[in-house]
Amino acid sequence: MAEVVIVKNEDEAGELVAQCAATLIESKPDAVLGLATGSSPLKVYRHLAGRVKANHIDVSQVSGYALDEYLELPLTHPESYHATIKRTVTDVIGLDPQKVHVPGDALNGASMNDAKAMRGAGAAYDRAIEAAGGVDMQILGIGTDGHVGFNEPGSSLASGTRIKTLARQTRVDNARFFGGNLDEVPTHCITQGIGTILKARHLVLLAFGAGKANAVAATVEGPVSASCPASALQLHPHVTVVIDEAAAGKLHNVDYYRWVTDNKPDWQDI
Repeated sequence: MAEVVIVKNEDEAGELVAQCAATLIESKPDAVLGLATGSSPLKVYRHLAGRVKANHIDVSQVSGYALDEYLELPLTHPESYHATIKRTVTDVIGLDPQKVHVPGDALNGASMNDAKAMRGAGAAYDRAIEAAGGVDMQILGIGTDGHVGFNEPGSSLASGTRIKTLARQTRVDNARFFGGNLDEVPTHCITQGIGTILKARHLVLLAFGAGKANAVAATVEGPVSASCPASALQLHPHVTVVIDEAAAGKLHNVDYYRWVTDNKPDWQDI
């Protein structure tokens, strides 16, 4: 079972997860971070940047691997994840840009019709993560349909990084980043697979708001099923789910989760 931590708001969540990430980096200066985009992890990155500055933490050897990237967008597009990771993570925390990677970078705008490039990019990204020693801490968000990364419902729970077609609901949800214009949201992406994500040593899932409550309940307490790709996290030995009251609204065992949080030993981190 995942550890479920219910917090007051996104800021409290960001501070909690940033503390964990900072402790990791201080104990392992060449830590490998798995980076999510979207709105859920933004407070984590901001609080981590604050801790790095206040505590003079050396992040020069830290590397990062993003979960996914849109295809059909140039890397220079402000809503590409290449640009988003640079803007919200690399520049904010002060990471070495040469050590922060996004799966679409290797494609560098290759045509969707370039079969060789498309088929090889995912496996190459997985090899790069393995060569770096694997991800120490993977930050995750979750879609309203239970997707993590861009692993839509029906995705293989053993999948590696690969090209995927986005569900309409995902494109609708992400249209807010494109001025509300659904036609501007790409249809295809490259994403770490569920199998890739599960290789990380610590998974931290963030979710906020009532709109995520059903997905959180299915992830934490539902059956493990490709219908809710995030439910595969139940198979991992070290998962922390950090959510606000609204996102916890459909959980049955919420009293137990609070009890566990209130009675953790002082030495035990998330």
